[in-house]
Amino acid sequence: MALSPELLTIVSLASLGLAGFAVYLLVASAPKGGRKLADDRQAVHLLTQHDESIVRLRAAVRQLAGEQRRQAETMLSAVQRIGLVRYDAFEDMGGHLSFSAALLDGDGDGIVITSINGRQDTRCYAKPVQAWTSRHNLSEEEEAAIQQALATSGPAPAVPMDSRGRVRPGA
Repeated sequence: MALSPELLTIVSLASLGLAGFAVYLLVASAPKGGRKLADDRQAVHLLTQHDESIVRLRAAVRQLAGEQRRQAETMLSAVQRIGLVRYDAFEDMGGHLSFSAALLDGDGDGIVITSINGRQDTRCYAKPVQAWTSRHNLSEEEEAAIQQALATSGPAPAVPMDSRGRVRPGA
């Protein structure tokens, strides 16, 4: 679970406010005739506990903020953009069995995979992509797959599942 630094700051401030309110209630409920030594010790003990809790909370906030930064950096290199172009590579073949698929991160780095299906054989090619282009010659279909990936944003849509965790027919 990743919490934003702003939310963690608000939680820290709220805990400080609650600690102050607890001190106020302690002072307000003290006997009017004067404080006893035991009451003072109890107040010091409570304040010490609150101080220790605040120190632990601050450490947790720092740890969560660091974890959130680490996860955000990791997500930058994940496949975020996908483009798929199906086509007939040969005039005598139907069914759009050939394809080019671009699998790219948010910066346009990744690969484009092409499978060309013929009657006798199937050939597959993979080309690296950096910043939405490749140093290798790209076919029209590979260019189209990269452009399609560029046009998509966010994660891939969820696949509809049935109650047993299987992909629903027609999905």
